[in-house]
Amino acid sequence: MTIKRVLLHGSRRKMLYLLIILVCLVVLDGLLTEYLINGGGGSEANPFLESLVGEPAFMILKISGALFCAFVLYDVHRRLPKITMVITWIAVAGYLGIVLWNTSLLFLT
Repeated sequence: MTIKRVLLHGSRRKMLYLLIILVCLVVLDGLLTEYLINGGGGSEANPFLESLVGEPAFMILKISGALFCAFVLYDVHRRLPKITMVITWIAVAGYLGIVLWNTSLLFLT
């Protein structure tokens, strides 16, 4: 089985698992960001969210935004399975990189 087939085969179950992972990574990013900023070891890179860090609205916005994106991707997946699979893999890889970066900051501070 080729890597392309494994990554792009558009089963609904695989897409659902990827979206669950993506939402968990976004929430983990928010939690790590809150922890790092409260400890003085980091800052929020997104200027739109920077003023919300430390407020309950920050996590509400992160969670609701991640769930909204997951629902949209899952809906579009019915019509365009390969494209949404690629987009979701890119988002998972990007957020995995962000979470790993934030985790490394925990050890450096």
